[in-house]
Amino acid sequence: MWRYLKRVLIGKPLKTMDEGGQELTKFKALALLSSDALSSVAYGTEQITTVLITLSAAALMYQLWVAALVLVLLFAITLSYQQIIHAYPSGGGAYVVASTNWGQSAGLVAGGSLLVDYMLTVAVSTTSGTEAITSAIPALYPYSVLISVLIVIGIMLLNLRGMRESASFLTVPVYFFILMILGMVGFGLYNIASGNITYHAAAHVGTPVQGMTLLLFLRAFSSGSSSLTGVEAISNAVPNFKEPKRHNAAATLAIMAGILAIFFAGITYLSYYLGIRPQSSQTVLSQIASGVFGHGVLYYLLQLSTAAILAVAANTGFSAFPILAYNMAKDKFLPHAYLDRGDRLSYSNGIISLAVGAIVLILIFHGQTTLLIPLYAIGVFVPFVLSQSGMIIHWFRTREGWWLGKAAINLLGALISLALVITLLFLHFVNVWPYLIIMPLILWMFYRIHQHYQNVARQLRVAAKAKVEDHEYDGATVIVLVSNITRVTTGAINYAKSIGDYVIAMHVSFDENPKKEHKTAQEFKEEFPDIRFVDIHSSYRSIATPTLRFCDVIAKRAAERNFTTTVLVPQFVPRHPWQNVLHNQTALRLRTVLNSRENIIVSTYNYHLKE
Repeated sequence: MWRYLKRVLIGKPLKTMDEGGQELTKFKALALLSSDALSSVAYGTEQITTVLITLSAAALMYQLWVAALVLVLLFAITLSYQQIIHAYPSGGGAYVVASTNWGQSAGLVAGGSLLVDYMLTVAVSTTSGTEAITSAIPALYPYSVLISVLIVIGIMLLNLRGMRESASFLTVPVYFFILMILGMVGFGLYNIASGNITYHAAAHVGTPVQGMTLLLFLRAFSSGSSSLTGVEAISNAVPNFKEPKRHNAAATLAIMAGILAIFFAGITYLSYYLGIRPQSSQTVLSQIASGVFGHGVLYYLLQLSTAAILAVAANTGFSAFPILAYNMAKDKFLPHAYLDRGDRLSYSNGIISLAVGAIVLILIFHGQTTLLIPLYAIGVFVPFVLSQSGMIIHWFRTREGWWLGKAAINLLGALISLALVITLLFLHFVNVWPYLIIMPLILWMFYRIHQHYQNVARQLRVAAKAKVEDHEYDGATVIVLVSNITRVTTGAINYAKSIGDYVIAMHVSFDENPKKEHKTAQEFKEEFPDIRFVDIHSSYRSIATPTLRFCDVIAKRAAERNFTTTVLVPQFVPRHPWQNVLHNQTALRLRTVLNSRENIIVSTYNYHLKE
């Protein structure tokens, strides 16, 4: 049943040779990897105006200057990540750049920040999409958390089906949103030029605003920079592109950055010109659409496209997280399970881990994750600082092409990103303080995992190279665990006799039914008179503890005689896998406790049922 359900949800397994068919064209990659960055224009300008309006309506004029600085940062980041794509095409983005140029610790900070950030991306995007849904259908508001979780599970299943199918699905909402925003910006600018829209700005550009400070400007800038989250995703997913991978990835990044710049600049200018002020009941984007389109069909289509792209923006995280986890697992800082591909050639364990992490965040914050946007932003800009400063070191080391100019661009991006990180830490400390606790814990986890893999490799390597003579044993002791006398017991005893010089049958009896226990001992002695039968009494209904204690004693005595000790655990295997839930898992528990002993060999005797 599970296999059938898996095939329905995920699809038939693909051959390894089919991997090329899962690679992305620029058209599909733009839909798959840009939804997070493009969707941020739905709230980027609003974040700026929400900060500036705290001073006065006239201060909203400064949103143009804030937007200009955000666009400068976008330009520097885009050029920087294009350079990263060409210099480090294996994917991993900021993690690989920081590790190579700043050292492993800096790389782990970048990688850990992005791993957490992708979980926040999924949580914030899905809850934002849910808010759009519940705004349209208020009756669904009590089910917001459930809807968010279902969206995450749906996108997870979509990605488990493979990149090609998820990209095909996302093409419609992403390009629909692009067309609607382009239409709104274009039509709005045309109406301004033709005089069809009245100028409503509270203050002209350049007018001094009393009370305006650099601190408030930086706070608005740090809030508006949330529009740049997701820009780095393409550099993490370079291996997913069709050949030539570097060229296609760099071109896709340039297209995405160009669209994002047009959207952000156009929406911010329309917001200023129309005199839009943030409201709790209506988003800034909705007010702009109302001012440009009125409340006709186009207005509702734009709202629909916004809700759709916010809901699917989480997919950017699902595309980038598995590749980043793969690179970190390859360096032995994450479990090797993240190196494995699933049936549909996607990194299934990374996809599932991301979904679980996002669902946990949604449940913890009850679907109200918008307060996490500053934490979400710092998780991106710390890697920005490390990757762009790392590229400066890269250019001074390689000195390729116009390396001084490239280094200057990286320096500009690094300085602005660093200023943003400092601003976020000081002005949004209430929201970002968890980062200072989470990151040390994540780094500790990375190092513990790495230490484990190093210890394993060292022990296995020493064992392989050591010149130790093969140990010759004088015989073998086999302990057969017996619950009652069945065909399984008979088969296990006969097998034990074939491999062991000395066979012991061990049974654990309880107080509940002494007659039954006595009968079991009698039946065994009649069936196997030449095999020693040991009955261990347990007053606490425990099988594992007395079994382990007895096996320890026998193993110690066997070692004195230079014998090996094997514990044979008999079990029957049902005809159908689902029938396993109808039986207790005593054999599994016994094998688990016995595996803790290095002087005991644990073996299983399986008896397969035919019906």
